[in-house]
Amino acid sequence: MVFLRSRRWTERHHPYRRHAATFDNTIEKDVAPEPLTGEEVLAKVEVRHILDVMHIEKNCCDAIIGTLLNIPGKTKDGVNARLDMVDMGIKTDVKVVAGEKKTKLPLGSWNLLHKEKKRVCGSFYGMSVPTGFSSNIRNLVSMADLKLAGLKSHDCHTVMQHLLPVALRSVLEKLVRYAIIRFCLFFKAICSKVIDVSRLKQMQADLVDTVCLLEKFFPTSFFNVMIHLTLHLVREVEWCGPMFFRWMYPFERYMKMFKGYVKNQHFPEGCIAKKYIVEEAIEFLEDRVLSQSGTTVGIPSTSIARHYKQSRPLSRPTMVSVYAKEHKEYLKLIYPNHVKNKKWMREKENETFPDWLKEKVANQLRLKPNNVSQTVRWLAAGPKNVVPTYATYHVNGVDFKTKERDNVHSFQNSGVTLLANAMQVASARDQNPSDSVMDFYGVIKSIWEVDYYKFRVPVFYCDWVESTRGVKVDELGFTLVKLNRLGHLNDPFVLATHVKQIFYIEDPLDAEWSVVVRCPNKDYRGIDDND
Repeated sequence: MVFLRSRRWTERHHPYRRHAATFDNTIEKDVAPEPLTGEEVLAKVEVRHILDVMHIEKNCCDAIIGTLLNIPGKTKDGVNARLDMVDMGIKTDVKVVAGEKKTKLPLGSWNLLHKEKKRVCGSFYGMSVPTGFSSNIRNLVSMADLKLAGLKSHDCHTVMQHLLPVALRSVLEKLVRYAIIRFCLFFKAICSKVIDVSRLKQMQADLVDTVCLLEKFFPTSFFNVMIHLTLHLVREVEWCGPMFFRWMYPFERYMKMFKGYVKNQHFPEGCIAKKYIVEEAIEFLEDRVLSQSGTTVGIPSTSIARHYKQSRPLSRPTMVSVYAKEHKEYLKLIYPNHVKNKKWMREKENETFPDWLKEKVANQLRLKPNNVSQTVRWLAAGPKNVVPTYATYHVNGVDFKTKERDNVHSFQNSGVTLLANAMQVASARDQNPSDSVMDFYGVIKSIWEVDYYKFRVPVFYCDWVESTRGVKVDELGFTLVKLNRLGHLNDPFVLATHVKQIFYIEDPLDAEWSVVVRCPNKDYRGIDDND
């Protein structure tokens, strides 16, 4: 990152200038310039400053929402904008019309009708998002004024990338709507944690086409410097890496914490310094005490509320897969006539594996020595008959809740999706189904904790959507599900560690369908959360 200094500094320390001094350090003379490496050129010449993608995204979001909903102070449309377009000879069909009492602005391609504004604001008002995803969107919507107000930077981040494309599905002309959605999806792609370098050139070309489409449908006053800066974001990613290494969200949160330290408005710096020193001292003493005693201070584990539990995954979860393969080969030897019937073999595996595993492990334990792990021993013995249930469970940094608990709260934490290798059957008589990787979508109905005496395994009991007629993908790539069409009734359970959190938004085009919105992964241990 290069900071601009005075002219004297730039002359003395120009990257192409080298100075050589005599032995007494009294004489300077210039030497021939040395060629710079590629990294030096990129660091000192091209990247003169880092673009703040957080505020670029916020300003673009405010401009789009303000112009569509015609929010005073936020819209880029107005009398002056219409007059400027007339002077330039473009979009003369929406020029200002002088009335008896006030001037009238004809509706442009970027304007929403009153009923369309109610539809968009109603869609935002009915959205329920997971905890920590964003603010409660309902509190940001004014149905009386038909506008969104009080959007913070992170709210604009989630609205722009996830919520606005859904809210606009039933309004505007198709080409205008697609241009806005493409612009929103660009921010979603450019802010991803993992970006394919080979797709950057195509991403830049698509963005240029998208901005050109926006120029066809929006007034010229809409295109300020913030819209222009988006054209440099792809190049910045190519040179400097993903955006989340440089954006301002952590610093904004840090400054918010400092603002909370201020109790005396006359001496804000003193309040911040004093409380910061106190917290540093407490953390130091806490680490000192823990290092000496080895115990933690806090709520005992036995007093954890029954409705909340945090999971701890099993070590080496694939250790049972060896037994599963052996059991599969065993069934092929016992039932050679059914080997070609994949459906029958799969059902037989699920039916006989628990008893076979129990007997197999018992035989291995009779041998001395044996290499059967403690986890496999307890799994083979089977769980307790009493199963505790919870309304909330913390898994991989995510709070999952049951549908019943979501119904009494303003957030939605019961939606889950599972990516699994499933068997597809064409009909009931199909004996040769095909295996393929499929996405399953459901809602948590109950949370069980299976107790194997030495450890517990969290399991979700879910209502799964039928994969055949309950799931579809539209032309823009949105996944829609029909939550009232249930399927997979014989297989409702899933391991809590195998699912990811999603949430559903009612489709403005058809209330029977819901749009699937995937949540960013909160488990930052090298797991890719991109689809």
